[in-house]
Amino acid sequence: MANHGKSYGLSAELDKKREEKRDPKQEEEVLDWIEAVIKQSLPRDQPYEDILADGIVLCDLMSAIKPGSIKKINRTTRMPFKLMENIGSFLEAARVYGVPSCDLFQTVDLFEKKNISQVTQCLFALGRTCQAHPDYDGPTLGPKLSEENRRQFTEEQLSAGKNVIGLQAGYNKGASQAGMSFGKARKILD
Repeated sequence: MANHGKSYGLSAELDKKREEKRDPKQEEEVLDWIEAVIKQSLPRDQPYEDILADGIVLCDLMSAIKPGSIKKINRTTRMPFKLMENIGSFLEAARVYGVPSCDLFQTVDLFEKKNISQVTQCLFALGRTCQAHPDYDGPTLGPKLSEENRRQFTEEQLSAGKNVIGLQAGYNKGASQAGMSFGKARKILD
């Protein structure tokens, strides 16, 4: 792991903002869920990010959710590129399993502890995705993924809706924006 030293200026502000996004209750909930899924206790004397940083726990989690989704887990080595390979394997397996790509994190977010809140978000997204899979019947994490609720309206209902003028349609008992000005117009010269 690279040691970048203390950040200053905008980088320090961004680091502080990322750190403020973290929720210890959610992190604890994630660890409880992981323990329930892999049926193994985790070393709770370590910080959350250190428990997950080598990717082994994440690979074990994905293997428990969908057996065979992780081909190889690097357990014995402490070489950084092998540990990052574990995280990459987890991310690829999660993507294939159905976790939306917008919920996935980057490998450095976890390995270099850059954006731990994104890691937590990814694990909650994995928990939601598990609930939608018919072959998964294990413990759940977070709210259930929403389902489509398609509605069918009759032609009579659709035509009745055309006669209603919403307040956002620009009509409000004769009120208009006519005569309103907000200063001079901006001139663009060539």
